[in-house]
Amino acid sequence: MDVIAAVLAVFLGVTGVAHFVVPGYFRSLVPSWLGAAGLLVAVSGVAELVVGVFIAVPPTRAAGAWAAAALIGAYLVSHLDAVRHARPRHTNVLLRPGVVAARLVVNVGYIGWALLVATGA
Repeated sequence: MDVIAAVLAVFLGVTGVAHFVVPGYFRSLVPSWLGAAGLLVAVSGVAELVVGVFIAVPPTRAAGAWAAAALIGAYLVSHLDAVRHARPRHTNVLLRPGVVAARLVVNVGYIGWALLVATGA
C-alpha cells in the first residue's frame, strides 16, 4: 500500500476510534443547530472507520479516498460555524480566531490529502 494512503487509512481509523473514546470533544465540535450531537459523532466515527478500511484495501482505495474527501468536507460545516462564534478571549480555546483559522486550514489540508490519494490510486 502506498505510504500516503496507508497513513491516511490509519489516521481515519484512529480518529474514528477517538469518536468513541473521547466523544465529548467531538460533540463539542457539532454546531448546536444541527442537534443530535451524540448520534452525529457516532455515525461520523463509524464512517471514518469504514472509509479508512476502504482506503487500506487496494481495489476500494480510490472510492474510499473520494469518500474521505467528502466526509472531511462535510466537517467544514462545523469549522465554518466556529467562525461565527470566534472571539479573541473566548473561554473555549477552540473558538478563538487563530485556532478557528487553523482548524479550517488543517481540514482543507486533510481534504487535499484525501484527493491526492483518490487521484493517485
